[in-house]
Amino acid sequence: MNTSANANLFSRLFDGLTDLGKLAIETDGRRISYGDLIAQSGQMANFIVSRGVKPGDRVAAQTEKSVPALVLYLACVRAGAVYLPLNTAYTLNELEYFIGDAEPSLVVCDPSKADGIDKIAAKVNAKVETLDANGRGSLMDGAEKAPAEFATVPRTGEDLAAILYTSGTTGRSKGAMLSHDNLASNSLTLIDVWRFTDQDVLIHALPIYHTHGLFVASNVTLFSRASMIFLNKFDADQIIKLMARATVLMGVPTFYTRLLQNPALTREATSHMRLFISGSAPLLADTHREWSARTGHAVLERYGMTETNMNTSNPYEGDRVPGAVGFPLPGVSTRVTDPETGKELPRETIGMIEVKGPNVFKGYWRMPEKTKAEFREDGFFITGDLGKIDERGYVHILGRGKDLVISGGFNVYPKEVESEIDAMPGVIESAVIGVPHADFGEGVTAVIVKDKNTALDEATVLHALEGRLAKFKMPKRVLFVDDLPRNTMGKVQKNILRDSYAGLYKS
Repeated sequence: MNTSANANLFSRLFDGLTDLGKLAIETDGRRISYGDLIAQSGQMANFIVSRGVKPGDRVAAQTEKSVPALVLYLACVRAGAVYLPLNTAYTLNELEYFIGDAEPSLVVCDPSKADGIDKIAAKVNAKVETLDANGRGSLMDGAEKAPAEFATVPRTGEDLAAILYTSGTTGRSKGAMLSHDNLASNSLTLIDVWRFTDQDVLIHALPIYHTHGLFVASNVTLFSRASMIFLNKFDADQIIKLMARATVLMGVPTFYTRLLQNPALTREATSHMRLFISGSAPLLADTHREWSARTGHAVLERYGMTETNMNTSNPYEGDRVPGAVGFPLPGVSTRVTDPETGKELPRETIGMIEVKGPNVFKGYWRMPEKTKAEFREDGFFITGDLGKIDERGYVHILGRGKDLVISGGFNVYPKEVESEIDAMPGVIESAVIGVPHADFGEGVTAVIVKDKNTALDEATVLHALEGRLAKFKMPKRVLFVDDLPRNTMGKVQKNILRDSYAGLYKS
């Protein structure tokens, strides 16, 4: 690990930069150079330090996407602070937990939330500054008056650069502590694996309160001296037009399904692009195949987590297998173990995915017992994801451990059932959950989004599954909905489905 005095992520991002005029970010017709980013981060670092932020302090930010919001992240790291991005959808009630747990010295929020956040911040003696969707507010007012010169605070590789809270679908959210080395090592590895150069132009349409948009997209771009077109939201028409002068798109599966619905998506429209990356949620194999047929490009799917950044990736050269997330990244080890015993399982056997490497976080903020429980004695992190490694070495994610259905004493892996259902004509997507059942403990339950032009019904689905699944894996009920509930990164929220149908089998 890097423990030298210059291990600050900011230093590693910008040291050795020779062309200060090189374009870093394009947004709303404005062009921000690498030199501009360094100067603006210096101003903001000076301002947050004047507001009492010291090395090791947390700075919480619940802000809409803007260049100043990204600059705040860089300024925090530069000042030796710990950056804490918060989902813009969180309510004041939820924010009270995060702010109370992290005890930041500064909270940055949208002006519309300032009054409510003032009361919460006061409980931990935190100051509050504002930043709106246009990148204006008291934070920018203060930063613009501050000098651009700022001596980057020395950090070791083990020092914290950020805390990201997990989505908290079960129990309370946990703060994953990410070090300067965690973030730098992962970005540098991805540059090599995905062949990033200073000639690349990334379409950045992801939020920046999440690993994908903040660390993967932004850090990889800056480390490689590439540039990004910074969009505040996903717009299929706009993205297709931008492809003529971009080279890479990083997206979630929803991006690709929506782009496929757009008649402007053609081989010609994507001919200037070299790479389409998908992550944060599983990409359906059918979407992968349809994208390849339509554009001539195979989507590169990868696998990461809040706690680990990126773990695996399909190859840049070689087969990008639909439904698989590829091979472990260089320096990262993966294995599949028996969830009960921890014993490593052979290839093609479903179990718990565990990972180890320089990308893996330091533990959960102020939760030493939880941290200890999630790591094996040999340093492997227990991801909570169920999956397998196939004979070729490709990793497959088959669901979260908590999504495992135990019906009549038998384990049912939802992905196995979903794959069969998703292959049926008229099915757009499905989610399989376990619902309390008096006889079986949990009843296997399928929730399906179907094409509105199909006459698909429960009996048809069950008939089609007969002979394709063991009887204990067969759904007890098949339900139809217009849409599956998702979080902001496109992951299906099975906990919401379980809550919605909790009484389904009660007499």
